[in-house]
This record gives sequence, C-alpha cells and structure tokens, in this order.
Amino acid sequence: MIEIHSSAYRRASFALALGSFLVFCNLYLFQPLLPVMTEAFSVSATKVNWLLAAGTLALALTLVPWAVSSEMIGRRKVMLLSLFLLPVVGVLMLLAESLLMLSLARALMGASLAGFAAVAVAYMAEEFSPKALSLAVGGYISANSLGGIAGRLFGGFASDAWGWQGAVLGMALFSLVGALVVARLLPQQQHFTPQRGQLRHHTKHVIRHLQQPVLWIPMLIGGINFALFVNLYSVMGFRLVSPPYSLPVSWASLIFLCYLSGTLTAKLSGSWSIRYKPVSGMILGTTISALGMWVAALDSVSAMLSGLLLISSGAFFTHSLAYAWVSQKAKTGKATATALYLVHYYVGGSLGGFYLITCWQHWNWHGVLVGGSVLYLALYALCWRLGRKQATEPVASVAV
Repeated sequence: MIEIHSSAYRRASFALALGSFLVFCNLYLFQPLLPVMTEAFSVSATKVNWLLAAGTLALALTLVPWAVSSEMIGRRKVMLLSLFLLPVVGVLMLLAESLLMLSLARALMGASLAGFAAVAVAYMAEEFSPKALSLAVGGYISANSLGGIAGRLFGGFASDAWGWQGAVLGMALFSLVGALVVARLLPQQQHFTPQRGQLRHHTKHVIRHLQQPVLWIPMLIGGINFALFVNLYSVMGFRLVSPPYSLPVSWASLIFLCYLSGTLTAKLSGSWSIRYKPVSGMILGTTISALGMWVAALDSVSAMLSGLLLISSGAFFTHSLAYAWVSQKAKTGKATATALYLVHYYVGGSLGGFYLITCWQHWNWHGVLVGGSVLYLALYALCWRLGRKQATEPVASVAV
C-alpha cells in the first residue's frame, strides 16, 4: 500500500489533486462567460444557461456508468482516458458555430469529466494505506474547490483578453499538459481485481437506496441546495455586468473568490456532526444561505459580496453534512449511494439554473428572491421530514 512520506505517495497525491483541479476548471469555465455568450449568440440568458447545465447534467448522468466500467478495466485507465478527452473536447468546442453545437460539446465535456470524478476516490481507497488515504482525500477535495475557483477566474479574465475562444483554447492546452503530468506521475494499480456483472449489482443498490427516504431525502437536499448555491452566483454575474454596475466580465468573475468561505465551513461541518445533530446543521446552513440571498438584494457591491459569502458558507455546510449523511447511513452499497447523491447534486445544479435565471430575466432580483425563497422553504420541509424519518425508520441493508 502507498504510505505517507513515500515518493509514491507524493507522486500519487499530487497527480490526483492535479486531475481534480483540471476537472473542475473545465466544468465551470463557462459560468462567468454566460453574459458574454448571450451577446455572442444573440440568445436569452435562459437559453445560454445550457452551456453550464449541459456539462453538469451530463456529468451527473454518466457518473455511475464510468464507475461500473472502472470495475472491469481499472480505475487508472478510466481516469487517464477521462483527462485526455478534455483537450479533444476543447478543440471540438472551438469548431461549434451555434449555441446548440456548443451545448452538445459541453455535454460531451461533462461526460468526459465524470470518468475521473467517479473513480478517483475508489483508486485511493484501493492503493493507499488508511492513514495516507485520509490525507490524500483532503487534498483531493481541496483541489475540487480550488479548481472551480481557478476555472471561473480564468474564464472571466481570458475572455476579456482573447474572447471566449481564447479561454477555451487556453484551457484545452492546460488540460493536455496536466493530463500528461498525471499520466507520468500516477502509479500503476497494485491492488485492483477486475470484476464482472457489476451493472446488475449497482442497479440493485440504486433501486434499494431510492426506496429508503432516510437516504433519498438528503439526496434531494443536496440537489436543491446546489441548485440555489451555484445559480445564485450565475444570476449575480448577470446582475453585475448589467447597468447600473456594468462591470467587465473579468471583474465580475472575482465574486467566485467568495467560495473560499465555504471551504472553511465545510471543514467545520465535521466538528458539528460530532457535537450536534447533522439535521440541525443542515437547517442552520440553509438559514445562513437564505440570509445571504436577502443581504445580496441590497443595491451595494459590498452587500452583494457579503451575501455571497453567507450563501457559500451555508451551502457548503449543508452539502458537507448531507453528503456525509448518505455515506454513513447507507449500510451497504456505499459507493453507489454517494454516486447517487452526486447525481442529485449535479442534476439540481443543472435544472436550478433555468429556474433562477428565468426569475432574473423576467423580474430581476426581486423575482430571484421569490423564486429562491420557494426553494429554501422546500429545503426546510425536507430537513424536517428527514429528522422525523431518522427517528422512526432505520436503514434496511441490501443483500449482496
């Protein structure tokens, strides 16, 4: 097994963190560009949201198929195939001449990204010692958030300097170099055993998990929470580049630095779970996030930034608690359960964009407040329901 302080650990942990960084850079590259793309293709804000939604939706729908494939051909092969597809799809995006073609290319990008996201932790669990695994996973998750921030900032500044095509080309070249580095550093698998018949096995777990409200409800919480979180940022981007603020996209993209407050609260969620009930923490996170949406309603850039900091803090806190809940409460089929949580998570982010951006397009921030409040009320209802289910309904195990 790969141990801490070994050269294999340094190579593997860096390679996995770099791969994670590349995945989230590519996934969110277009989020700050949505206002630019409305002008480039002369379409509404709702339609241009497909550039973000197509990627996250395709990623969500292909997580489990990639995971099943890795059981047969190996984790490392799936991860490298995923990463080397990124520059190829990047070039395809440059050839797109319509919003439809570009959205389809973005869907292909999401499906490509899912390969690495679906199996990286499984690779670590099989190849790392337990102590090394804990540290490596921490670095991997940190790279997730840093990649998301870096991709958004690069998209904003590169598009101002070279147009959206320049941003895409720059990211494709960076992805190619990164994929070559990962292929060079990531050790071959030593503890992987190919398995067949995994599709039926995973399907059985998926059906069973969805039949258990104590698992399905936190999946819904994760999806709605992400729908609010990521798309309130998208709407804020439209707001800041529009009059009376009229900020350039590069400056507006700096709002994504507010994600860092969520990185802190995600770490605090573990301490909360030890001392208090996770459901009460989800309620607290929802309340902080909802408060941020209302603070951001004030016509002041400082108030908007303060609101985004609160939104990030609350949303990451809720997400961490809900994600951990699913992995802990699923007595069997844990990998399938966590993958299913991510499916809900990214589907929520995809669909939530059309909902909140429509509210923005027709009724400005006042419409976002009303539409967002409806979703926050749904989160409160789901948290209340989850608390009741926890007290009355144990999780049934799945026969393997």
